[in-house]
Amino acid sequence: MSSKTNDVRLTDTHCHLQAKAFDEDRETVRDQALESLEWIVVIGDDMESSQAGLDLTGPGVYAAVGIHPYHAAHVTPEALGALEGMAGSPHVVALGEMGLDYFKYNDTPPDVQAEGFRRQLELAVKLDLPVVIHNRESQDDIISILDDYADQLPGGIMHCFSGDINLVERCVKWGFHVSFAGNVTFPKAGALREAAAATPVELLLVETDSPYLAPQPKRGKRCEPAYVCYTAETLAEVKGVSVEELGERTTANAEQLFRVNNGVVRRNKE
Repeated sequence: MSSKTNDVRLTDTHCHLQAKAFDEDRETVRDQALESLEWIVVIGDDMESSQAGLDLTGPGVYAAVGIHPYHAAHVTPEALGALEGMAGSPHVVALGEMGLDYFKYNDTPPDVQAEGFRRQLELAVKLDLPVVIHNRESQDDIISILDDYADQLPGGIMHCFSGDINLVERCVKWGFHVSFAGNVTFPKAGALREAAAATPVELLLVETDSPYLAPQPKRGKRCEPAYVCYTAETLAEVKGVSVEELGERTTANAEQLFRVNNGVVRRNKE
């Protein structure tokens, strides 16, 4: 039974608690989150933020380390060696976030992104760790690359899902989890809610991507890990279940994917 202050078991599987937006009250935000959540995962997007996220780990706080496609040019042999060293920590549960991002403001060439993505996927295969995937306006190439690696990986997350039903179906084929953030609560996010409805409950996860994408009740404010409850409420409505059932299911999914059992991370599959 949960020892948290409510009856809903929830886990924020993707937050950036090391971000500058939390410099003034990081410990308070963490403590408030852990009053209501089972645990959280702090995600790195470059070498510095990956180390900073790892430095925050402890009871109820885990980390993923990796290099975002914006920084793909920095996926060097030295960086991969450093990521492998970080991944030796018992609090690291995944590699990422990694992937592709073709949004108009990203000036990193697609071929550089693809190379950085593939090198990190190969490291994840070597280390037998799941991967946290970033996809923005790059669905076809994401699918093409992951088709080469998915069957070698112990799992993965399509984080802050922004694709269509075709990508959901491909995630099901790969056995990857599909994670939804606060934008699924937005009034005009009907297509995202349709994708959530099509996602098998055993592959569903919830996240905040905080400090970004605050859910509708907090829209325009800094997002915090504790706000994952609003995303869970929307997903429960979409799936036609209680929030308690949605929370229990998604937390169990996170425990299985990240191999977290009573606060202990199993480093190898049993």
